[in-house]
Amino acid sequence: MRLTGPVGRDPLEPKAGRDTVRRHNLSLVLRAVRDAGEITRAGVSARVGLTRAAISSLVEQLLENGFLSESGKTFSGQAGRPGTVLKVARTGVAGIGVEINVDYVSVCVVDLAGTDRVRLVEHLDNRGASPARVLARAARIASRALVSAVEQDLRPVGSALALPGLVTAGTVRSAPNLGWVRVPAEDLFAEALAGMRPRLPVLPVRSENEANLAALAELWFGGLGDVRTFLYLTGEIGVGGALVLGGELLRGAHGFAGEIGHVVVAPDGPECRCGSRGCLEQYAGQSALLRAAGLDESDGSTGVAELVHRARASDDRALSALARAGLMLGRVLSGAVNLFDPDAVVLGGIYRPLVPWLAPPAARELSARVVSGLWQPTAARLRASSPATDAARGAAALVVQDVLTDPLAFSTRAAG
Repeated sequence: MRLTGPVGRDPLEPKAGRDTVRRHNLSLVLRAVRDAGEITRAGVSARVGLTRAAISSLVEQLLENGFLSESGKTFSGQAGRPGTVLKVARTGVAGIGVEINVDYVSVCVVDLAGTDRVRLVEHLDNRGASPARVLARAARIASRALVSAVEQDLRPVGSALALPGLVTAGTVRSAPNLGWVRVPAEDLFAEALAGMRPRLPVLPVRSENEANLAALAELWFGGLGDVRTFLYLTGEIGVGGALVLGGELLRGAHGFAGEIGHVVVAPDGPECRCGSRGCLEQYAGQSALLRAAGLDESDGSTGVAELVHRARASDDRALSALARAGLMLGRVLSGAVNLFDPDAVVLGGIYRPLVPWLAPPAARELSARVVSGLWQPTAARLRASSPATDAARGAAALVVQDVLTDPLAFSTRAAG
């Protein structure tokens, strides 16, 4: 019988049993070691507030199940025996992330420490292909990454898809730039991966919006320091956004928060693939930027590199295109900042190398329009993303986060 609280409130959860408490403490210890990089049992005890005897028992279980390794001795300078150094294992459990975008597929495998161990990227035009074909391509690339991971004694325990557009319950509800509507992406990918040769382990598949996963990668691996509330923008063919509040992703009531690329900046502007007119991505998306700079909008990453080259050479048309894009970004961002009040705005994807030219006009708009007065250009709240973060890495790390949250749930799978 399940207990319930007062009328109108959610049911109360059963009290924590001994097994639940131990699982929680295993997670505390594993995360403490991961966050520290290297630490002794005594150090873990001091961090998590458990007795040394309890820590010793938990560490032994984590060592036995392959989540931790130990090596060497460290001297604290105090009386007593030197402590053995604990680290998260370099082999064993891992996560695989697959980012599918309009003009490329990127696959990443990360280990328990979050280290990027395998990286495969193929530049493909996915716009003219059926969803099943695109996801089969992604599965083929992922299968190669899995083989490479196994060769490094890694055992991926799950996969995550980073997908553009509106993503919910394993389905891409709408991805205008790919032309996808109600695509069961998780099922199609899992089916294609299961059919690969040689036979690969059956992995659970989950999915998330690619901007959300890039934002999580920035949170976990970027250089944000103490910043835990920020707005993340990623520029690709489209423009994606993600909101992180106090270290937690804000998905919205239906999982669709952050679709900033379809905020209208000019009601009479160019028609957008979403069916509206004058959306931000028609001014600041990759295709719009390249087109405005006089470059072939289908050139993808090559075109962006050429845009950077021309901007450095003070090409008038390139500078004009970037100035207009920065202006439009600033206008949209100022509204988001007034509504959301983040500590920072992070520009990722193709925006990262373009920040020197996009940031000044965007910062001027933020300074003029944000009512708090905290967004003066000298405040440095508008910044480029870290080179070490992207949606594929965020997707792979999402799997690893599940392991860190409940290592015991993955001990059998990790061993098998």
